[in-house]
Amino acid sequence: MELPLVVGVDGSESSLRAVDWATDEAALRGVPLRLVYASLWERYEGAAAGEGLGKRSEQVMADNIAEAAARRARSRDPDVKVSTDVLPDDAVSVLLNEAHTASALVVGSRGRSGLAELLLGSVRLAVAGGAACPVIVLRGNHDNQARAGNHRRVLLGVGEAPHDTAATRFAFEEAEIRGAALEAVRAWRCPARESTDHPLFAGEPARLHEERAVEILASALSTAAAEHPDVDLRRSTVEGTARRVLLEPSAHADLLVVGARKRDGHAGLQLGLVAHAVLHHSACPVAVVPQRG
Repeated sequence: MELPLVVGVDGSESSLRAVDWATDEAALRGVPLRLVYASLWERYEGAAAGEGLGKRSEQVMADNIAEAAARRARSRDPDVKVSTDVLPDDAVSVLLNEAHTASALVVGSRGRSGLAELLLGSVRLAVAGGAACPVIVLRGNHDNQARAGNHRRVLLGVGEAPHDTAATRFAFEEAEIRGAALEAVRAWRCPARESTDHPLFAGEPARLHEERAVEILASALSTAAAEHPDVDLRRSTVEGTARRVLLEPSAHADLLVVGARKRDGHAGLQLGLVAHAVLHHSACPVAVVPQRG
């Protein structure tokens, strides 16, 4: 049985755009779509509060939100199998629990205002940092990115680990199902203390750092590239901070993929500065993929 693509819905315009995007993604992957609404109504009202009144108003509202999202998904693509659930817990707990039986989680972003970024930090980052499956966070003004023919480009940020990773495999799979090119990027920098003005050594430290970046890139991509020979793979090593190197091309990508390291003996994931930066500033949806490292 295919694991579903899970979307967190809350009735906001942002979550409805996430439903649109996830419906297209589920169709591309050929997996079911599961819509979940996190409701705390049972915590705030005892069972006696609703006696003789039928469903409590909070539950009715939650059910209506979930069903409205389901109607939207079915209208967008009738062939996608859609299910809904209203769960009596907070959003982070619900989504982290769902991650254990999901192919991926999809959550919306509320935009670029100061309040929106606080909301992103409180829920989206917690989910992206702790989920057991890939988490795709949609930027507020980027909906419908799953349809073919937008940019036809998946962007992969390759980190320090010089080996094949879960993030790399996920990026290849996403590029393949979209019929998109995969651009794998490794940033490199030459520390100022290593530079020299002597003409015999000019450029040598930078060349060594760039060569090391090329080696890391080749090692990280080798296995997945062999498994997906039809993917149009483009490799690039770029001088600069990882944040700048990834954010600039994100304006011309359908998806940006980064990894989050899972370490034995540590609770949750270590997102790192780069993942935090792209989740807040990327111009396209961001997939955070858990991996051991």
